[in-house]
Amino acid sequence: MSQTADPAFLLKSRGISRDLEAFVVAARFSRDGRRAGFALGDGTVWLAPVGSSTDWTQISVHDGAVLDFAADPTGHGFISGGDDGKLVRVAADGTGSTVGDFGAKWVEHVATYPLDNDKGLIAASAGKLVRLFDHAGRTLKELTHPSTVTGLVFDGKGKRIGASHYNGASLWFVAAKTDTPRKLEWKGSHTGILIHPEGDAVVTAMQENALHGWKLPDGQHMRMSGYPTKTASLSFSRNGKWMASSGADAMVLWPFFGGGPMGKAPLELAGGDGIICAQVACNPKEEIVAGGFADGLVVVADITSSRVLPVVPPDHGPISTLAWSPDGTKLAVGSETGFAAMIDFAKR
Repeated sequence: MSQTADPAFLLKSRGISRDLEAFVVAARFSRDGRRAGFALGDGTVWLAPVGSSTDWTQISVHDGAVLDFAADPTGHGFISGGDDGKLVRVAADGTGSTVGDFGAKWVEHVATYPLDNDKGLIAASAGKLVRLFDHAGRTLKELTHPSTVTGLVFDGKGKRIGASHYNGASLWFVAAKTDTPRKLEWKGSHTGILIHPEGDAVVTAMQENALHGWKLPDGQHMRMSGYPTKTASLSFSRNGKWMASSGADAMVLWPFFGGGPMGKAPLELAGGDGIICAQVACNPKEEIVAGGFADGLVVVADITSSRVLPVVPPDHGPISTLAWSPDGTKLAVGSETGFAAMIDFAKR
């Protein structure tokens, strides 16, 4: 697919966009799907009601940059981590409240998991430390790692927390009375982590342009290499059949079925022009994946048919974040130059 062609990009007919004038660190939808949040490198967060191009609200959240951003597990707002050492809840009405204070340490990674009755779990890392909070901000436990945590994720059932760090990853059981992690070891610098939706595999991004993985429970190693650049973004398809990754001049999807990914060739979508795919995001309801490229192009691809739809033209700087709404009908986009957009795939 040519990235210099001029097709009818969906942004024009089905999207709204704004220039937020700062690096978009992360875009997320609230759990209730009613608003998108765009977290910026200048420490502010923009709240954007779904479907509105005018009622966007800017809130000052951190004294410094936002470093990570997640949907509030209660369903209405967002949780933000910053380089001011604060973990902040941004409510739907734009008010902010401190969940945790890590002092001089940067809050680099945030993960959340929703539970029943508007409850949930919040995890945040600063340096080697991960703190686990309940939905009300009460500290449940502190988990210390051998080196700085570089990625943080809950498994699909909210029973375990996975953290990547130097020489591997650690898996912790949330409800364990004795906090002893399962250590997944592999020498080198691991820079991000993802857990398979069924909980039977863990994958980390590596510093040397490769992915490493472990099959659970036997611990069998997996190695996925051949990337021209580092992989910054990983995403499993809704049923875990495919794992999409950035870091090549296409969206690279590894098969996690039929004995894969080892011994299986990956599927490559929307590539061929030598421009690196910077971000990927699998749709939560359909076998569809979105990809954002270093020239600003955003596409959506049907994994089954390999059909590719152009969404955003390559005019807005490198794509830094992509996120689907919980119902899979809307896509939020952000770029390094401050471009932000929402595209509605259900719009008629």
